[in-house]
Amino acid sequence: MLVEDDPMIAEIYSKKFEAAGFEVVNAVTGKEVLKYAGEDNFDLILLDMVLPEMSGMDVLKELRNSGDYSSDLKIIILSNISKSENEKEALENGANDFISKTQYGPSDLVVEVKRLLDLYDEQKKNKARNDGKVSETKDKKKRILFIEDEEIFLEMFGKKLEDEGYELEYAKNGVWGSKLASEKEFDLIITDMVMPAMGGDEIIRRIKLDDKTKDTPILVLSASISEEDIQPVRDLGITDFFEKTRVVPSDLARRVAEILN
Repeated sequence: MLVEDDPMIAEIYSKKFEAAGFEVVNAVTGKEVLKYAGEDNFDLILLDMVLPEMSGMDVLKELRNSGDYSSDLKIIILSNISKSENEKEALENGANDFISKTQYGPSDLVVEVKRLLDLYDEQKKNKARNDGKVSETKDKKKRILFIEDEEIFLEMFGKKLEDEGYELEYAKNGVWGSKLASEKEFDLIITDMVMPAMGGDEIIRRIKLDDKTKDTPILVLSASISEEDIQPVRDLGITDFFEKTRVVPSDLARRVAEILN
């Protein structure tokens, strides 16, 4: 959730985060923050301090002290107010971090937020291990079907996902990919749109029409494609879409982890 009442700034930030694979909800007032946080689950709130109706600090206190919101919710203050004068109070009231808007440009802010989210996730895992909540026995690996005919992408993205602990099966043409999807069980299917023998749209359509596979998440990873061309595929029920040339393996692995967790 991006809490920002300046529409131009909100649009700039939203576009940068969405281009990086985030889903963004923009809240304008303090009361909207509390309303949205009560209606949906958010990984992170980027909270401005100067807001209509309620101050950001009052919103922070309500989120942390009312008992109505998850304690796992991460809150980062993103504001123009003096960091040196307000950071201590914000952290004491439950903020996870404090970022001044002048510290980072929009693109750099996305990088920093990704870094912090990864850090929070690692801290949570470490705490669970220390509390004895994580079994030493490895869980069964999640299985991914990767339908792609270009070796460079199979190697680049596939290796990263394997390094992350996933079990991958590969199909280098659409017919074989569709056959594997119908005959075996996968936790996630990643497919290119332009494939030999059968296109990605037909692969997706068959998966969604089969009762055995209709609920399997599908992530489309393809070359540059217009929104007009991808919209019919979105309408079929894919989970997400990435352009190959605009996503790095670590971004893909992060999104896969979000989907499978």
